[in-house]
Amino acid sequence: MSHTKVAPPPPPAPAAAYYQDDEPVEEKKPLANNGRGLVLKTHCEFPAIGRGAFRDRFAVLVHARAPADVARAPLDLVTVLDVSGSMKGQKPALLKQAMAFVVDQLGPADRLSVVSFSGRAARLTCLARMSDAGKASAKLAVDSLVVESGTNIGEGLRVGAQVLVGRRHKNSVASMILLSDGQDSRLRAKRYMDLVPPLFVLAGSRPGPVHTFGFGANHDVAALHTIAQATGGTFSFVGNQAAIQDSFAQCIGGLLSVAVQEARIAVTCLHRGVHVQEVKSGCYGNHVDAEGRAASIDVGELYEDEERRFLVLVYVSRARPAESVTRLIKVTCGYKDAATGQAANAAAPAAVIQRPLELTDMSPPCMEVERERVRLATAQDIAAAREAAEGGQHAGAARILDSRLKAVERSAPGMAYDPTCEAIKEELRDLSARVGDRREYQQTGRACLMAGMSSHVQQRASAVELQSAKKARPYLTPMMEEMVETSREQSRKRGSSSTDAGSSQLNKQIKQDLTED
Repeated sequence: MSHTKVAPPPPPAPAAAYYQDDEPVEEKKPLANNGRGLVLKTHCEFPAIGRGAFRDRFAVLVHARAPADVARAPLDLVTVLDVSGSMKGQKPALLKQAMAFVVDQLGPADRLSVVSFSGRAARLTCLARMSDAGKASAKLAVDSLVVESGTNIGEGLRVGAQVLVGRRHKNSVASMILLSDGQDSRLRAKRYMDLVPPLFVLAGSRPGPVHTFGFGANHDVAALHTIAQATGGTFSFVGNQAAIQDSFAQCIGGLLSVAVQEARIAVTCLHRGVHVQEVKSGCYGNHVDAEGRAASIDVGELYEDEERRFLVLVYVSRARPAESVTRLIKVTCGYKDAATGQAANAAAPAAVIQRPLELTDMSPPCMEVERERVRLATAQDIAAAREAAEGGQHAGAARILDSRLKAVERSAPGMAYDPTCEAIKEELRDLSARVGDRREYQQTGRACLMAGMSSHVQQRASAVELQSAKKARPYLTPMMEEMVETSREQSRKRGSSSTDAGSSQLNKQIKQDLTED
């Protein structure tokens, strides 16, 4: 059996404008994606409108789905880890365990840099390939983490940004993970945007998103949520400290399966009597031209098999006397294949409605459109409940969520036990239980609400209470679920080994006691 000889980790690198000592990327020709590409579909609110009628804010759902089972793009990852004085008890050991899992999941083409922060920040490893030697060095660096006083989140992010911005070589995908369990001791007057590195704010200059993790009950929820929201990342709440590895696993499952980058959806009106009035796209920037004849949505990255849904609201005029069909909009998407770097395009069939002389039988609204309306209304009420709870109106916050739960239950997809709506119902019940009591809200409710807001606005899974595997969870991709299951299987094996070792030690102790007697 061969053993890789690993030198002890070097001392923390001195402060620099940018680090430019990253290890060269692995030069490998990516596998072809066998023609698999992003799929676009449209769904109209109703299949028909009477020929003599017009409709204001008629909904057309645009549905984008990334391809599955495609070649994987290599990742540049920087982990920024809190080692402040509040990281006591089992937290350091659990964090080291979780980081070891992350290192093990990375391949030889992926690169990792580890940054720690307390009152100061230090880069423990350069951005290095995760070969056998690279993994061993990264694990040594993580194992060397020690708790110190002070919490300077901004400095940790600044050092992490220096690593990513200063890269001489670049993998296709880049991201930062930030974990903190405390409050920034340097921040003034809750100016949370001061914590965000300037180059990470604008999507055009951003090296990658920052995914933030609140560890335990005492982290600064608003700060971590703001950092994630400003950089295109997700905010996750790790209320159960033992779930940190599962939470990291879910995030890594996404980052290691980025299939689509720089996706931009274009909407063009086909009929002269149709124009776009509004696009509901959450956190994704959209633009509607002055005449409403065209619109666009900047979607960005999509994980393998990940979906995005957007409502395009259009005005539909009365039809001409001989017009039996109205072509509303066409939808296209330009994007980059993350693994090959090649530009690609996708198009949906034109969104079309029938125009009968008289509409004698009113069809029920499209289930796809209704489901998206339910999701948007839920996201809006979660934000409203958070505002009420922050103002001390805890009973009012619970009423908002309970009222929305009843509305979801009465909706067509809710009554049909649609899986997305079932997940939303479970989320609303859980959040309502957490906001009604002031103490519970401060302990877990605020973080759970903010994680829910982060997830819904991005249509991307964030980790909340991952230790409860029975709950339905929206937005999870197959790769995320697979990675979480791998983490749990490892934890089960570790627990079994610990039990066996403990039993063996106990038997030895009993035998020793009997001998001494």
